[in-house]
Amino acid sequence: MDVFLLRHGIAEEQAPRGGPDSERRLTEKGIRRVRLIARAMREMELEFDLILSSPFPRARETAEIVAEAIGLQDRLQLSQHLAIPASSTKLIAHINATQPLPPSVLLVGHEPHLSGLASLLLAGTPSVELVLKKGGLCKLEVSGLHAARCASLAWLLTPRQMMLMA
Repeated sequence: MDVFLLRHGIAEEQAPRGGPDSERRLTEKGIRRVRLIARAMREMELEFDLILSSPFPRARETAEIVAEAIGLQDRLQLSQHLAIPASSTKLIAHINATQPLPPSVLLVGHEPHLSGLASLLLAGTPSVELVLKKGGLCKLEVSGLHAARCASLAWLLTPRQMMLMA
C-alpha cells in the first residue's frame, strides 16, 4: 500500500469573526499554491483509491482542490480521525476497515499529526524528526498498515519543489 501525506496549504492566521482555530480557511495565496501543487501531482500521474481529509476547512479545501485537479472528487471522504486532535490508531483502523483495502491512500491533514503518523509508521515511535511544510507531500510504502514500524520513506517533497514541477 502507498500512503501519501499532504499537509494543508497556507491558512488564515485567525478564524473569521474570531471563531475557533478549526474554522480557519485557506488564504488566496494558499489556494494559488495548492492549485500549483495539485497540478504537479497530476503531472506526476499520482492516482489515489481513497482520499481522506480532515473536516477542518483548510484541509478540506486543500483536498477538494487536489481531488478536482486529478479528477478524483468521488474518492474524497472526510475523517474526524485527521482533525485536531487526531488519532493515528483510529485512522489506521478506519483505513484497514475499508473494503476493498485501497492500494493507494492520500491523507490530507495537519501538523504535528501527519509527521507523527509518518514517524509511527517509519520507526514505531514519534522519534523521527520529519516536518511537512504547508503543502508538503510525503510518500510512504507500507507493507501492512498497522500502528507500528511498517513503512519505508519513498520520498518527501517540499511545496517549492512541487510548484517547480507544475
